[in-house]
Amino acid sequence: MSEIRPFRWSVRREFWENRTLYLGPIIVAVFGFFAFMLSTVGMPARRRATMLLEPAKARAAIEAPYDALAMVLIATSFIVAVFYCLDALYSERRDRSILFWKSLPVSDVTTVLAKASIPALVLPALTLVLATITQFIMLLWSTLVLLPSGQAATTWSRFHFLDQLVFMLYLQIVLALWHAPIYGWLLLLSAWARRAIFLWAFLPIFVLSFFEQMAFRTKFIALFLRDRLIGVESAFALGPKGQLQSISQLRPGAFLASPGLWLGLIFAAACLLAAVRLRRNREPI
Repeated sequence: MSEIRPFRWSVRREFWENRTLYLGPIIVAVFGFFAFMLSTVGMPARRRATMLLEPAKARAAIEAPYDALAMVLIATSFIVAVFYCLDALYSERRDRSILFWKSLPVSDVTTVLAKASIPALVLPALTLVLATITQFIMLLWSTLVLLPSGQAATTWSRFHFLDQLVFMLYLQIVLALWHAPIYGWLLLLSAWARRAIFLWAFLPIFVLSFFEQMAFRTKFIALFLRDRLIGVESAFALGPKGQLQSISQLRPGAFLASPGLWLGLIFAAACLLAAVRLRRNREPI
């Protein structure tokens, strides 16, 4: 309990000091819902045409705006997480607040783990809740729009809300684990850099990738980065056109057996250990 309480309050402190963590996704969810409201103009006529399609195509067409909202929220959460990790340990040295926080009975391990939990646990949970609430409101709104034409039941029959919730939960867990080495590396840079943190994070990658392509005519670095960002195909049994149509296509066993997952987690743990040591020894900038 002596370690859990400081950890819990450290996580709360991150939210108090970084309102972008929740304001960014909330603003995107609100704008996404308003965009959906505008798109419902003329929906009854389009829905009649949609229902004439094959069942699989009709379901994909009806689910498209809900899937788009979920993907935009996930992308927003990742961008917020990247910028948060870069600033998490750097800003407290820049504004010299590290002197105050080190005077409190909170260990460096607790502080770093609390900061790492924001992109790995808190932001995915927040994204899941926001996506679920917004999609449910969208579902209610489309029902109201289609009610006068007698087509209100078509959305509920084609859009499987519980399946969508299970898929979102699974996807958030998969992405949190897969992106863990990215977050760990950015936190390490945040604890190490003395200035120009964003240049240290992005410029060397672009320089090395450009050098590799010019010197060896290969793209191993670019392909590796792309795979670490979006290469979670092993977690799904994709259809012939790369489509996901049911939760039966989820493959947690294959994902957990992926060597890339465990190598990434080991690398993330090593980065967090190094970040703890650096925070213990670093002085204010």
